[in-house]
Amino acid sequence: MIAIGICCVAFLACFIAGRRSLGLGLLTLFVFGFFYGIVRANLLTAFSHFIFDAGLIGLYCSQNWLSSNASERRRLAVIRGWMVVLIGWPILITFLPFQPLLVSLVGLRGNVFFIPLLLLGSRLRTKDLLLLSYGLAVLNLIAMAFGGAEYLLGVPRFYPESPVTAIIYASNDVAGGFLRIPGIFANAHSYGGAMNCTIPFLLGTWGQPQKKGLRLLAAMGIGAAFIGILFSATRSNFVIGVAIICLTLFTTRLKASTWIALIVLLGMAGWLAATNARFQRFKSLSDTDYVSERIAGSMNRGFFEILLEYPMGNGMGGGGTSIPYFLHGQVRNPIGLENEYARILCEQGIIGLLLWICFVGWFIFRAPVAFAKGRWVNGRRGAWCYAAISMLTALSGIGLLTAIPQSALMLLGVGWVTTPMAPEPDSAEAARAVRMAAERRRLAYTA
Repeated sequence: MIAIGICCVAFLACFIAGRRSLGLGLLTLFVFGFFYGIVRANLLTAFSHFIFDAGLIGLYCSQNWLSSNASERRRLAVIRGWMVVLIGWPILITFLPFQPLLVSLVGLRGNVFFIPLLLLGSRLRTKDLLLLSYGLAVLNLIAMAFGGAEYLLGVPRFYPESPVTAIIYASNDVAGGFLRIPGIFANAHSYGGAMNCTIPFLLGTWGQPQKKGLRLLAAMGIGAAFIGILFSATRSNFVIGVAIICLTLFTTRLKASTWIALIVLLGMAGWLAATNARFQRFKSLSDTDYVSERIAGSMNRGFFEILLEYPMGNGMGGGGTSIPYFLHGQVRNPIGLENEYARILCEQGIIGLLLWICFVGWFIFRAPVAFAKGRWVNGRRGAWCYAAISMLTALSGIGLLTAIPQSALMLLGVGWVTTPMAPEPDSAEAARAVRMAAERRRLAYTA
């Protein structure tokens, strides 16, 4: 009953917040997304798996999906088209008799549930981005506090051993004898991935004209994100985080104070990594033999055999999508490869795989839109960089479309950067226009 109550609260909170503004609705959703992992681990019931889902449904229900503005419809036409294609084909596969209905529905959720965030991302405005970014900074600091407590007191104090936490207890850091730190997320990889997702939004916010206190909050959020990546001890997230910062440093003109602040943040993170063996798992990336073997195994093992044996796929949920432990026994002919595109092939068949390859190619070639000059250029470049690397590194891992809240944040960013932002008046100019209009009304009244 407690889990059902939390699901109802998540739905109502996200629905009410989403009706007020898109930014507030998204922030409310990600509050539930950040705490989803630790709540699910300590509330071992079937309904605890659907807390984030309930919140996302509430947000979806709060939005007007059919804009009456003709220019807005034209601006969003391409992203709407991709959304329809990427959702329509998996729905068709769901009705084919490959898997039991419950397994197919869980697989459908893993393949399409976050896709509508592409459209919501394309609707983001400055006020939404600022509200969302400040909230993400606070959530990063909370996650870092939990991570520090788990480092000092041990992960078992916060995550009891169970089928839900099996991944956590199977993952050790490089020092040996210690578990990787999940913070408040489902596992350490979700922690590091979520921190990387927040960095582009925070970088974009840092570059906005605002009060010093709010700029400091954004900087603290970025610092907390880097510390979280080190806590998680995940190699891919370390590489992506460094790539986002390097792209920002070398493609954008920054103020001297911003350069200094970034260097200080990177220096602190580097010092922390250099002085603690538990945070040095990324060093294994220097072993070229290990890296090549890891990539080759994920990309090639069984891929073409599956293509020949299951050209139409094995059905939703039958190819590696994360299935709740209470449904494991119902999956027919379970197949699994540590490769996101192999998972799509296994579940959606060759047609689904080709659709996703086309979408990824379209996204990569939308870089000029993401890199166009504007108020949010730093954030948009970082979001493009994160999504591009994530799509490419999905060749060596799974979870690109199912991680909470990482996948939701990534797809939100994809929608944001592939669509030109609607023109917004400069705040100072808008204020002057309001004052001038008031003065004209006053003069007209006195005349």
